[in-house]
Amino acid sequence: MIQKVENLNSIALLTFHINYYLSGILNVFNGGDLEIRDQFSFDLKDLKSEEEWNTLVNDFLNNSEMFVKHIEGMSESILDDFFVDEKYGSYSRNIEGFIEHSYYHLGQVSLIRKLIEQNKP
Repeated sequence: MIQKVENLNSIALLTFHINYYLSGILNVFNGGDLEIRDQFSFDLKDLKSEEEWNTLVNDFLNNSEMFVKHIEGMSESILDDFFVDEKYGSYSRNIEGFIEHSYYHLGQVSLIRKLIEQNKP
């Protein structure tokens, strides 16, 4: 999953990227500040073992579950409120935007997996 295909991002890097935004949204949901920055969203350190890959995947899966639980427990009245600041739009728009962003990258993951399988000896 850390394998690069031509000039495409690796599956690990895309997993990190999606999880980076997910972590930032969760921080806000938990009462914290919006601390993530686009410029750092691809700053994955090299993974040197399967254990590091599994840690990344487990972190992503755990954050995904927390995201779903927050959404399930969220009052509908908050969906129209500003997400941190007016310039970021509403909670609803940020939730939808994150989901759309994730689908985009998950589509890339699917294509990269096919390319990896196609190039196996």
